[in-house]
Amino acid sequence: MQTTDHKKLKLVVSIALINQEEKVLISKRPAKKHLSGYWEFPGGKVEENETPERAIIREVYEELNININGKCIAPLCFSEYKYKSFNLLLLLYVCRSWEGSPESMEKNEIKWVKPNTLRNYKMPPADNNLIYSLLDLFYN
Repeated sequence: MQTTDHKKLKLVVSIALINQEEKVLISKRPAKKHLSGYWEFPGGKVEENETPERAIIREVYEELNININGKCIAPLCFSEYKYKSFNLLLLLYVCRSWEGSPESMEKNEIKWVKPNTLRNYKMPPADNNLIYSLLDLFYN
C-alpha cells in the first residue's frame, strides 16, 4: 500500500569542519528556535534557485564568518527525517581548509569536539545517520 505524504520538504545543508587536531565544529541552536538547545553541524536551508554547494558556502560565511572554497568541500552523506510539520533532507559536507577563524555571528555557543564524542551531545534526530558516516570517515 502506498501512502502520500503532503508535508513540505525542506532541503538543508550542513558541514563538518575538521581542524588540524582532527576535531569537528558543532554549534548550539539558539533559544526560541526549533530544537533549541540541541547541538548541530553548522549550515542551513538551501534557498530557491541555489545549489546545495553554494548554500553551504553562504551559510558558513553568515554563521561563522569564514570563507570556504567549493574545491575544499566534499559531500559525505545525507539523512532523511520526518518531523511532524515537514520532511527534512539533510546533506552533510566535510571541509578541512578555510580562510579565517570560526566565530559565531549569531552568538551561539560553538566548540571543537572529537568525532567519537559527538554522541555525548544532544543532537537533532536527523543528525543520527550523519554521525555514523562521520565516524566511519575517521575510524574505518
